[in-house]
Amino acid sequence: MDRFDCVSPLDFRYYVPNDRLRALLDDYVTERARVRSEAMVEAAATRVLARMGVCSEAVADEVAHAAEVVTPEEVAAEEARIHHNIRALVNSMKAHVSDAAKPYIHFTLTSFDVIDTATAWRLKHAALRGLLPALEELERILIALARREAETLQIGRTHGQHAVPVTFGFAIAEYVSRLGGRIEAVRTAAENLRGKISGAVGAYNASSLMIDDAEQFEREVLAEVGLEPSPISTQVVEAEFVTDYMHALVSCFGVLANLADDMRHLQRTEISEVAEEFQAEQVGSSTMPHKRNPWNFENVKSMWKQFMPRMITVYADQISEHQRDLSNSASQRFLPEVIVALTEATLRLTRIMGRLVTDAEQMRANLAMTEGMIGAEPAYILLAAHDHPDAHEAVRRLTLEAQQSGRPLGEVLQASEELAEYWSRLTDRQREIILDPSQYTGIAAQKARSICDLWEERLGL
Repeated sequence: MDRFDCVSPLDFRYYVPNDRLRALLDDYVTERARVRSEAMVEAAATRVLARMGVCSEAVADEVAHAAEVVTPEEVAAEEARIHHNIRALVNSMKAHVSDAAKPYIHFTLTSFDVIDTATAWRLKHAALRGLLPALEELERILIALARREAETLQIGRTHGQHAVPVTFGFAIAEYVSRLGGRIEAVRTAAENLRGKISGAVGAYNASSLMIDDAEQFEREVLAEVGLEPSPISTQVVEAEFVTDYMHALVSCFGVLANLADDMRHLQRTEISEVAEEFQAEQVGSSTMPHKRNPWNFENVKSMWKQFMPRMITVYADQISEHQRDLSNSASQRFLPEVIVALTEATLRLTRIMGRLVTDAEQMRANLAMTEGMIGAEPAYILLAAHDHPDAHEAVRRLTLEAQQSGRPLGEVLQASEELAEYWSRLTDRQREIILDPSQYTGIAAQKARSICDLWEERLGL
């Protein structure tokens, strides 16, 4: 099958052509990875059976070898014949072992002992070895950008309107912190994914026939693959471990989408404070040759829009009748797609943010656009501090006068007879801030640097 036979653009447009993405995730998200991980669980169970004296070490070695050599193609062909995926895996593995070893493949296990455990293993390592290194690389890029732009003056915006000044480094530091928190959340949720080796309804019925301590058997099998058992299971692991994991992924995706959206808006023609570096041969529009569209940032937001709603399906998958129904069987096969999309978006943002172009002069020009109106907040606070009984209302009225007259707010305030007494009480520095509110940045630069220091230390970057 070539790319033109694919259904999902995730495969032919985003995953297969991206060598970096595949290097990070191939061992965990593909169908080949699914078969290998399930075979790994079967081999782990047989190793523990041998350790407990139920079968020989020679048998365990044979099964381990079968797990290494069995192919997805064999399993798929057998599943097409018998219409059961795990039995197809077991039969295919049996074809690679002696008659003496055959009885001990899948011995005392149920299908979802294998499926849920293998799924937890794949999701865990897709995060720890694939996604998280990519997120940490992006975090380093954002920290470097926040430090570089810590002093770069920028107007703060709330509700799409000019608020009071910040610095661009401060604005980026917000995302340093939010992404850092999500990195920790993803790691915690991934490390807490659980498996099960507890049989058809989770009561260890089958394993108890042969093993004195069935729970110890479960613990040892799961330890072989680096997992812990669900505290209690039915035919499936408690759903909340995967639910928490997927929430961590989707909320992390939201942080990336918010960052991308902010960077996209800052590239509007009317704002033009940052720019996505364009390649020499890159085309922005099919009909308007002058266009330089922020398409990479838009792609990240678009991917988030596609995959964020899948969290609803994850919540729905918490519901399973009694000890098990199959209503999550198909839907959970799509979970790796969220990891793929999030990792792809992370790599894309890392590439683009790493060469983001900033225009400090345009940032200053935008800040000056409102003729000092952003000095209204420090003016009212300082006047109130010098005993004006209704400083907010007095300054509000003068902002209207400044807008109507086209004069800078500081000039109007300074000339106001009503405020003359209070104006005279201000220090030179206080008057300077009102007349030139570009100096009114609080501790934005200091905060940007301290946030960078904090997350470098917490994440060990």
